[in-house]
Amino acid sequence: MLNYRITISGRVQGVGFRWSAYQLAQQLGVSGFVRNLPTGQVYIEAQGDSATLDRFTDRLAAGPTPYAKVSRVDKVTGPCQDYGHTFTIRR
Repeated sequence: MLNYRITISGRVQGVGFRWSAYQLAQQLGVSGFVRNLPTGQVYIEAQGDSATLDRFTDRLAAGPTPYAKVSRVDKVTGPCQDYGHTFTIRR
């Protein structure tokens, strides 16, 4: 089990990015959360196995909505958390 802390830059707010990340996490069985940052970036904490998290990150980097334009994805490994096996959208 791994925990990724992901910061996504580009045109990622106001384009349905959080909702798309939520849906993708549900499909893949990833737990954690997604939220907008005041900097215009999106921050995600995602937890799961290595292959699933890499697939999740790759799909986010491609821009999960037609209006999103991802310019950068920064990912670091963090300590595992208890998200209750759910993925949520935070404000």
